[in-house]
Amino acid sequence: MLKVGLIEKWDSYSKAVGGVQMPADVFEATELVLGEDGQLSEMDRAPGSNDIGMVAWLCTMQTPEYPDGRKIVLIANDVTFQAGSFGVAEDVFFQKASEYARTNGLPRVYIACNSGARVGLVEELKPHVQVKWTDAKDPSKGFEYLYLTEADYEKFGADVVDAYKVTEGGETHWALNGIVGEGMKSTAGGIGVENLQGSGLIAGETSRAYNEVFTLSYITGRSVGIGAYLNRLGQRTIQMVNGPMILTGFGALNKLLGKTVYTSQDQLGGPQVMVPNGVTHQLVQSDQEGVSAILDWLSFVPKDAKSIPAQTRCADPVDREISFTPSKSPYDPRHMLAGCIAPSGEKLSGFFDEGSFQEYLEGWGRSVVVGRAKLGGIPMGVISVETRNVDRRIPADPANPDSAEVVEPQAGQVWFPDSAFKTATALRDFNRGENLPVMIFANWRGFSGGTRDMYGEVLKFGAQIVDALVDYNHPVFVYIPPGGELRGGSWVVIDPKINPAQMEMYADVESRGGILEPAGIVEVKFRQAEQLKVMHRLDDQLNALDQQLEAALSSEVDAQEIEAAIKAREETLKPLYTQIACEFADLHDRTGRMEAKGVIRKGLEWKDSRAFFYSRVKRRLLEKDLVDQLCVADPDMSAEDANAKLKSWLPSDDDKECVEFLESNPMAQAIVDAGIEAKKRKIQVLQSELSELQSGVAA
Repeated sequence: MLKVGLIEKWDSYSKAVGGVQMPADVFEATELVLGEDGQLSEMDRAPGSNDIGMVAWLCTMQTPEYPDGRKIVLIANDVTFQAGSFGVAEDVFFQKASEYARTNGLPRVYIACNSGARVGLVEELKPHVQVKWTDAKDPSKGFEYLYLTEADYEKFGADVVDAYKVTEGGETHWALNGIVGEGMKSTAGGIGVENLQGSGLIAGETSRAYNEVFTLSYITGRSVGIGAYLNRLGQRTIQMVNGPMILTGFGALNKLLGKTVYTSQDQLGGPQVMVPNGVTHQLVQSDQEGVSAILDWLSFVPKDAKSIPAQTRCADPVDREISFTPSKSPYDPRHMLAGCIAPSGEKLSGFFDEGSFQEYLEGWGRSVVVGRAKLGGIPMGVISVETRNVDRRIPADPANPDSAEVVEPQAGQVWFPDSAFKTATALRDFNRGENLPVMIFANWRGFSGGTRDMYGEVLKFGAQIVDALVDYNHPVFVYIPPGGELRGGSWVVIDPKINPAQMEMYADVESRGGILEPAGIVEVKFRQAEQLKVMHRLDDQLNALDQQLEAALSSEVDAQEIEAAIKAREETLKPLYTQIACEFADLHDRTGRMEAKGVIRKGLEWKDSRAFFYSRVKRRLLEKDLVDQLCVADPDMSAEDANAKLKSWLPSDDDKECVEFLESNPMAQAIVDAGIEAKKRKIQVLQSELSELQSGVAA
């Protein structure tokens, strides 16, 4: 299926860019086998030769991104072996295969279809267990203990049972305190707590793997208990529509509740649960579609944990103008990213390469849109804002007859608890194993701060956005799009000062940014009394009436009619001067002031932003690669010093010029020289230390 999927990807790529020849052998897999020495080795053997319910392969794939080949580690449950359950052997093998991926920095893909931790009993004891009844003639009175006869105890021994000797009516009973089952065939794969310990082993391993390499789970069938947790601990999940993730089967829950409440596993962990709650990133309808989704995701992922994602040839010109223009009225942000067909039938282009945008976590936190896309063939993470109103639906609980579906309306351009958590989650995923530069199209008016959402931990999840950005190790570009605005706390949590080494902020010339919206700040800083002063200063009629009033008051003439005229004129002008006050406040929020105050790097025009960001992203990635090379060559050199050295080599500060210069790889020898100098310094230090030691010995 992977080979078929790769052939389809090559076919699509060839049609898109033209003149591309698919390699002869696009896929090769070598099984990873655990030897008696506890180490994994590559082995070619017949399918089905495994004697445990877990298998793994080292796969080499020639993809459009890596035509010379890339490697991944593929781990899978064998559902034909004890229903794919996790015993001790399976846990050890899974841990070793995952550790192999981590050690080599390779992407780790887990195919999940299992029944959770293996459970069992010591079957060999069942025919031999005896019962000491309270009253042998009346079993309804219960029993005192279970026991083995003297002969049976001698047969099984202390390794199988924990028992104590009891004499009853001249007979010797070995009353059972516990059953261990050591050495029994039925316990060979583990039957209880040893399997739970193994589950802890692979849970910890998967958490470490997510932090170190790219991890992805494809749930092709039922995934239970530790199987479900492994999917979540690996974070990124693709769920097949018939692959529920559950902790306990619906039958066991019905027994616990004492009545039939649930009728299928899907009610507990099917797509209708796992998509809206953010566990499932992508839903597919078949295994072939699932394989295609795995390959699509890998197209955004570097070949190993230390590399940046590969840039592919792109048929969509990087210097084209963007024909879809965001507006102040609500619109689908996906059109801004990927383009769309206008009602007139006209094809409107978006910011990213045509056909490259792939949305993830679509059903969760719907006031934010996240995904991955390519800009001039460069893979990027994407975070954008839903400007339309959406609903969050919480289903009724079948176990609670009094519960009902709850529908919570969510306004556009606002962070809610779920969408703030989604934003932080996406940033962590982009950063770990994917090494993606990120575009954040920032168009938030703020966080939802009502009682419901404060209780729903919006403050906690908003803070997690900052945490994720502080940890981010790759370029982050924040761009306020045309018609967009960034206000208050929503500005704070994505301001470049959070991580100056990686973050940059830009604003469209038609965007706004500030603490409060104009109408809000006018209520505080340009109130009606001040508006009236401006009104009386600027309006000719009010000027004339003010003079008449002053003259009337000085001559003690009745001024009521004049005052009434003034009042009437003020009432007529109030709506207009409220607009004037709002316009005055709005002038403080425009791109010119943002740039003058240094809070953004530059003001941009939307139609040309694609070309600008392509050069900027490309330059930042090339610079980062060189800085990393310098730091490897000279371990004593800080990233700041490496950046300063790199800047001194650049011909100018123009992004296009710098990209052309850096792509020619002019600093290869300089990096080698830096490494040589670092080694010389180390040798000098060692010689100095050696001389001191020799002097001390001589003394």
